[in-house]
Parts: sequence; structure tokens; C-alpha cells
Amino acid sequence: MESLKEFQKKTGYTFRQEGLLRQALTHSSYANEKHLKKLSDNERLEFLGDAVLEIITSEYLYHAHRDLPEGELTKMRASIVCEQTLAFCTRKLDLGKYLFLGKGENQTGGRQRKSILSDAFEAVIGAIYLDGGFANAKEFIHRYVLDDLEHMQLFYDSKTILQEIVQAEYNGELEYCMVAQEGPDHDKRFIMEAKIGDKTLGRGEGHTKKAAEQEAAYQAILKLKHKDGGK
Repeated sequence: MESLKEFQKKTGYTFRQEGLLRQALTHSSYANEKHLKKLSDNERLEFLGDAVLEIITSEYLYHAHRDLPEGELTKMRASIVCEQTLAFCTRKLDLGKYLFLGKGENQTGGRQRKSILSDAFEAVIGAIYLDGGFANAKEFIHRYVLDDLEHMQLFYDSKTILQEIVQAEYNGELEYCMVAQEGPDHDKRFIMEAKIGDKTLGRGEGHTKKAAEQEAAYQAILKLKHKDGGK
């Protein structure tokens, strides 16, 4: 199938058992709608991928931060493997485009839903582990998760980081204002702006106000970093 070939090209990993990849990208709504055999969706692969991701992330943090105690390492790992940051990681792959979703899930914005994206991402990790072993899964995780920790951390902590920047460098209070909401009730998209007075620092959109605020804060930080010459 062309879409599977395209996705493999993006990941840099070619499956020997392409069926594993197809399963990793199959949401339960599609499996139910198409009356596929039991356990044809990606939930079991997600379970496996979650464990593989955790051990590889733990190993990376253990070696990268030799001065940090267990509690700090645990906190860092939690911020990396949580739903919102894993969904952020899928942007590079445009993962949502390749998912097999049921009609209802597709029509209600499932391709952008963080829970679906993060679960599918973990399922892809599980599929690579089964197909090509630990080393290939590790390479994939390093390429799409661990090599961009700075941006992931910025995204995860974007509202806190932006608040600190504003307090240190600006006179005025940071506010999040809703600019618009679009779509029917079952598929609302909120557009929010991070502002100081009349000045717009960043804009974001999401299925919830909180997600849109997080995106607005992240875009504001990127803009401010760029303005300061990437400092």
C-alpha cells in the first residue's frame, strides 16, 4: 500500500513484515467498523511500545544526566513519555495522515487528537521492536524523541516558561484570549492568543482551550527566541 511505503520512507525504517506497521496505524474505530478479527487494532503494540520507549528513555537519561538523583530522572522521563509530548513528536512524521480511522473518528478530528497520535506512535515503536529488534527501535526513538529534547521540553513546559520570560523581560500581565472557535460541537477547534495588553506574542489552536493555550505559548517562545537571535 502506497501510504505505508511513504510512511516507512519518512521514518527511515523499512519493515520486513509490513502487516505490523499496518496494525500499528490501525485505530480500534477502524477495526470495529471494518469488522476485522479480534485484536487487529494497535492497542497491544502500544502496550509493548510503551515499555520499549520507557527503557530506552531511562537509559538515555541515566547516561546524559549523571548528576541527577532518581526523583529528578523520573520527573524528566514522565515529561518525555506523556501523551502531549509524544503527540508533539509525531509532527515530524505527519503521523495523523497515515492512520486507519473509522469514519466517525475521522470526521471528529481523530487525526489531530493527541491521545490517538501518542498511542499510535508507541504502537509504531512496538512494531519496529518486533520487526527489527531493540537496536532499530532505539534508533527510531533517538531520532524522533531524544534528539529534540530541547523543543519537547519547551513545548511541555511552554506556559510556565513563557510566564517566566514575561515576568523577567516585560511590563504587563500575560493573558490568553480566545480569538475564535470553529467547527461543530463534536469537533470544536479553539484558537487562542498569548498576549500582553494589545501585543500578541503567539497564537495556537487545539481541540481544547488548554491545548490551544499551550500551542500559543510554544509559538510565542519560538518567536521570542528567534527575535533574540536564538539565545
